[in-house]
Amino acid sequence: MPEENRPTNYRANRRRNDRILLWLVVGTLLVVGTGLIGAIWGLPAAITGGLCLGGGAGLILLLWGLLTLVEKWVGDE
Repeated sequence: MPEENRPTNYRANRRRNDRILLWLVVGTLLVVGTGLIGAIWGLPAAITGGLCLGGGAGLILLLWGLLTLVEKWVGDE
């Protein structure tokens, strides 16, 4: 089937957008958060804050992964 005649796959678009937003949130949390901590309180605080923010980003990724597994388990493809 030619590309222009295929129907739009809204679920695939939603999944792709969700992944993009997930990585934007995690990246912003780590880069901007650690950068702001470093700019305000200095390098040692930025290292400590980055480790803590990394744990928070890991928690976000864990929850997203669990929700993805539940979505596949339920059969919403």
